[in-house]
Amino acid sequence: MTDLTPGKKFLRALLIGFLLSIPIFCVWLMIGDRQSQSTEARASIAQGWGGPQVIAGPELSIPFKQTVTGTEQVNGQPVSHTTTIERRLVVAPSGIDAATVLQPKHRRRSIYDVVIYRAETKGRAIFALPADLASLGVQPETLELARAELRFGVSDARGLSGNPQVRVGNAVLPLGPGGGSSLVGSGFYAPIDLTKVDPARLAVDFRFVLRGNGSLAFAPRAGDTAWKVTSTWSNPSFGGEFLPDDHHIAKTGFDAIYRIGNLALGRSLLFIEGADKTSAPERATPSAYATASETNGPQSASIQLVEPVDLYSQVNRATKYGFLFVGFTFLAYLLFDVIGGVRVATVEYLLAGAGLVLFFVLLLAFAEVIGFTPAYLVAAAAITGLNTAYSAAVLKSWRRAAVIGAILGALYAILYVLLSLEAYALLIGSLLLLAALAGTMYVTRRLDWAGARDEA
Repeated sequence: MTDLTPGKKFLRALLIGFLLSIPIFCVWLMIGDRQSQSTEARASIAQGWGGPQVIAGPELSIPFKQTVTGTEQVNGQPVSHTTTIERRLVVAPSGIDAATVLQPKHRRRSIYDVVIYRAETKGRAIFALPADLASLGVQPETLELARAELRFGVSDARGLSGNPQVRVGNAVLPLGPGGGSSLVGSGFYAPIDLTKVDPARLAVDFRFVLRGNGSLAFAPRAGDTAWKVTSTWSNPSFGGEFLPDDHHIAKTGFDAIYRIGNLALGRSLLFIEGADKTSAPERATPSAYATASETNGPQSASIQLVEPVDLYSQVNRATKYGFLFVGFTFLAYLLFDVIGGVRVATVEYLLAGAGLVLFFVLLLAFAEVIGFTPAYLVAAAAITGLNTAYSAAVLKSWRRAAVIGAILGALYAILYVLLSLEAYALLIGSLLLLAALAGTMYVTRRLDWAGARDEA
């Protein structure tokens, strides 16, 4: 049987490498499927504990009666009528000072693990009911101060733990479920009789414990909001519309301090719940006030409890370099074939390539059980040993096989560096390919790829 020319051997290796892209693509699909199963399992573990939490409030809600004049057509003639309806005046605090202690812990089921937390929040809110309510269309004498409510917003009320406490002076207020605030629809409320306190300056102390997972956010709505968070979690991610004014992160945990003024919020501290600009034509709304419909959703300061290592993301990134492993290994085989005179069969290319693809499957399987770094070491050692031993038989020399082993060992080490230094991955990978191309050009610079010299 006539030997293939070097050029045809190169095309054969290239074709086999292309065919191996199919199982590599299947590994990508497997990673996505396992990640989806992990997400579902984690959601199941956290079910009933509490989801990502957003807290807001308190706000003071005061019912009042308002007379609305309207017209309707009766027998073709416009008829005016007046209706008395109940609305609520919502007053946000002039200042709020809150502190949260975030206590994370892991909950595990089978091979899946999720981070949950308990967050204890304490604080004081100061309310000041303005004397000038007429400009908002509210007559002070219509306010039913005895039926006022303090409303606290909690996005997932299932996470409320123990007995929240709300105090005004020495009096502990009774609490009821529901209510929420203008920013967060669910939560709890405390009825309060404002006729027994000074509505011009009302100090409210509160404390509650909240269970959740993933993230904790605070939606500010006050003239001045101060929020301090401390935790033993060492990998926080600060997000939302507001970042902390100051924070410290250490191996033992973190602390963050937020200070948010009402001018940054762009919202009024006083508005009529459920009103819109056309429902009360007689009302002149000055720029100092706003209606509830003018709010565009809660702005928040958010803290996410980030896992130090997202193993599915890292395995997915590692798999993207699968072509690099196949290419370098096949290149070494090809050079031994066309220069060293060792014939490498098609099946031998396929078996060696199958071992390289198997590395990523092993990496995924072990990473779910023992973590990414130990799994990487185990999978890399197994495949390097397997392909080195097989190469000794294919290349008929342990010295040549040692070259294959050295190439694979170097590739796995470089890949780990690439995964650790994400910002420089493209640069390092490009330089590696440049070095490989230059070395191949140098070694094969006198090679007769087409076999034309032999024919001559």
